[in-house]
Amino acid sequence: MSVAAVAALAPPLLQLRGIETFYGKIQALRGVDIDVNKGEIVTLIGANGAGKSTTMMTIFGAPRARRGRITFDGHDITELPTHMIARLSIAQSPEGRRIFPRMTVFENLQMGASINNFAHFDDDLQRVFALFPRLKERAPQRGGTLSGGEQQMLAIGRALMSRPRLLLLDEPSLGLAPLVVKQIFEVIAELNKSEGLTVFLVEQNAFHALKLAHRGYVMVNGAITMQGGGAELLARPEVRAAYLEGGH
Repeated sequence: MSVAAVAALAPPLLQLRGIETFYGKIQALRGVDIDVNKGEIVTLIGANGAGKSTTMMTIFGAPRARRGRITFDGHDITELPTHMIARLSIAQSPEGRRIFPRMTVFENLQMGASINNFAHFDDDLQRVFALFPRLKERAPQRGGTLSGGEQQMLAIGRALMSRPRLLLLDEPSLGLAPLVVKQIFEVIAELNKSEGLTVFLVEQNAFHALKLAHRGYVMVNGAITMQGGGAELLARPEVRAAYLEGGH
């Protein structure tokens, strides 16, 4: 059965309804509605400063949504503390990686596993090393000495160590070489295909994001302006003109 067919039979795994988020008196999100169905890759694209990362952070309660409702697996998480949201099997690889630079690669991965009390630690460690062999080579090395691409692999690997049902990825391609970006997106696609991992991806690289995603949303000035299938949005002239270098 296709992802679309399965999605039609069940409520969304993650649902945002009417989300409004503020920084002081400045409104960053304006009535955002987003659905992420189980087993999907859904992407949110938009220009820098559109509110994409704020959407991701609002899901985790920092900043807190002032209005609207966020549900995960049918449960309202709008007011939950961030650490309790993480324990619901939601993991985030944040913008800018935010690894622990003075800890080794191995210790960073241990931090990810601590969310579920190190259950299946050895199996999960080998799984991450299989996905990102470079991390195995760098296991005793401090995170701050890694290249940008290796740090991004580590941030994703750390998130995967908690065995999430929903993986939130914030700008995983930011500042990376094209070959590294290709490798990371291939890993995301493989995790979704082989394990059915649900992924919500925030990306400025609209081409890669929409090629990867089953569905996508376009955000402008804190509001959703378009939505549709990944291939459908990729083909739309207004999306190509705004986000794909004039369609080339």
